[in-house]
Amino acid sequence: MTRRLIRRAVPLCVLSAGLLAGLLPRATSVAHAHAGIIVSARAEYGPSGDEVAQDEGTATGRLRPDGSLSDVAGLSAKDIWAVGQQNAWDFWRNQGVITHWDGSSWTEVPIRGDATGAGHLRSVAALSSGEIWVVGDGHDGLPYVAKGSRDGFDRVGVPQLRTGDWLGGVAAGSGRVVAVGSRDGKAFLLSSGGAARGTTWKTAQGPAGALYGVTLAGRSDGWAVGDTGTGPLAMRLTGNGWKQAPLPEIKNGFLRDVYADGRKRAVAVGGVYESDGGISPLILEWDGRHWKRVTPPERRAELYGVTGDGDGVFWISGYDPGHEAEGLLLRYDGSRWTTLRGRVPDEDRTVRFQAVAHVGDLTMAVGHALDDKGRYTDLVERFGPPPADDVSVKAAPATE
Repeated sequence: MTRRLIRRAVPLCVLSAGLLAGLLPRATSVAHAHAGIIVSARAEYGPSGDEVAQDEGTATGRLRPDGSLSDVAGLSAKDIWAVGQQNAWDFWRNQGVITHWDGSSWTEVPIRGDATGAGHLRSVAALSSGEIWVVGDGHDGLPYVAKGSRDGFDRVGVPQLRTGDWLGGVAAGSGRVVAVGSRDGKAFLLSSGGAARGTTWKTAQGPAGALYGVTLAGRSDGWAVGDTGTGPLAMRLTGNGWKQAPLPEIKNGFLRDVYADGRKRAVAVGGVYESDGGISPLILEWDGRHWKRVTPPERRAELYGVTGDGDGVFWISGYDPGHEAEGLLLRYDGSRWTTLRGRVPDEDRTVRFQAVAHVGDLTMAVGHALDDKGRYTDLVERFGPPPADDVSVKAAPATE
């Protein structure tokens, strides 16, 4: 199989996810993009009337032309990792990016000793400061798996991987790492744990479809989510391995990410393709026994990422076509919703928050802004609690 055919050997549901994220290539002009951050915010109020204000921040890692960030994970407010790609429109020569935030600036961290190179890196997981995992595409036609730290990353050889496999998500915790994706049109899971973590791997397959997101709540407890091509898909990790879990029947639904807040609480996010070509948000909540659908305040939005604080509060990132120039972040505590948006820029653009991380009092969303000439700029926005001396955040709700 030629390299071009390898790159096209992707399940239809995976291609759909790429279209949702706005990251599949098309012809466009290429110019040097400068990474930036919105430093003012407009918070909207949820039913409870409370809000969360945005902190001021600094520039991102200044990715090269057409850069976009796909995922973010943090160990502390001074130890945050993000991954993505540069030259996003060049499907064959795009470059994977790993960048680190130390509390004051971003630094790109190299992958050592790999002549083939990484393409689009889609997901990152932080087990410890010395063990960060990333997954995505390799330019040799195989999925890309790498492990490293601030000192650099090394590609990890996984004998079980083969041409045509696709990895879209990774999670690390309780002494194990799990990556998910698709193989031969079926859900695919790759895991390694214990003292031999990263050298000995196990694989598992699920039903028809693909998995995009994964979370671990314990050594023998976790979730992976995606779609079957006709509806959402969830698989659960127990002591007996991975098994498909029952979900509400939602035609044309899909799930993009999941976060577990212990064994009895989890939230999964995605969308539903509507007959008019639009996408409505899909959020499912696990109560320890069943998944149930919950209704967010935004009725037309594309949801990409979810995280939590381990204490019952979740943050969801995405794109709102009604406010396409501003990133979308939803805060959900199980009963109340708060919608967060950035400032309205002077220029025409489309902003997508692909992922979100929460550490301490800091919530950080990453993604990209697409300008009216089709050029990407990687984007980071930081959110936090209202400053104690800032009375402006206690004013009346902002009007539309």
